[in-house]
Amino acid sequence: MAAVADGAAVVDAAGSFAWRCKDFEKVGATIAVTPCDVVEEADITFSCVADPQAAKEMVFGNCGVLHCPSLEGKGYVEMTSIDADTSHDIVEAIGGKGGRYLEAQIQGSKTQAEEGTLIILAAGDRSLFDDCQSCFKAMSKNSFYLGDIGNASKMNAVLQVVGGVSLAALAEGLALADRAGLSQADLLDVLALTPLASPHLILKGRAMIESSYSTHQPLTHMQKDLKLALGLGDALEQSLPLTATTNEIFKHAKRLGYANHDVAAVYIRARF
Repeated sequence: MAAVADGAAVVDAAGSFAWRCKDFEKVGATIAVTPCDVVEEADITFSCVADPQAAKEMVFGNCGVLHCPSLEGKGYVEMTSIDADTSHDIVEAIGGKGGRYLEAQIQGSKTQAEEGTLIILAAGDRSLFDDCQSCFKAMSKNSFYLGDIGNASKMNAVLQVVGGVSLAALAEGLALADRAGLSQADLLDVLALTPLASPHLILKGRAMIESSYSTHQPLTHMQKDLKLALGLGDALEQSLPLTATTNEIFKHAKRLGYANHDVAAVYIRARF
């Protein structure tokens, strides 16, 4: 299912779940059945789905973008967290039919998306990046153009490494404090006064203490991004031992049933 509005499109991979498009419809969007239908009606299409495989399905799958008779002059913006190889595959396909392609990776949570304060990391067609500024300003506080295709995906992977390892370290620190008979709340209060202080870590730390795992950033998405980062490291022969260990910690949390909970639920794996 997909929605088209004002010359731009937002693609939803949920298929039969028409209710996902209802909010768009209420503000004037037109509902279309397939990705191909959306691209035919829109000047610029924004795709944001679950993972690299889903992103490929939107383009190469049945009734996907490539089934459009012509993409001449059309813009396609991939906002899914994907790897550089997938992005190169998509740009070759889109460009081969006369279209323009931009990868625009998102940094931020559900709350930041609702507030319009995401950070967008873009790479690819510079003219399309410029054409997207009005849309980017509606959903983000900053957008960065990083050059060649693949650079945005790589930058996103690097940032997710830092974020994932930090969350795992925080979870282990809280678990250790608890086992040592220390107040976890005191730990966060002290941490907030040190050079290590970060609003994000303090927020996630309080969620860990309160066992409050309402989803703002799904744990499964973090684990997927860590996996993509490890793939990038392998391709570049860059050793990532901390990332590899952190990935296993998040995988274990998924197996414990917390895949669709917030990333703060990694604490469950550290605690036991």
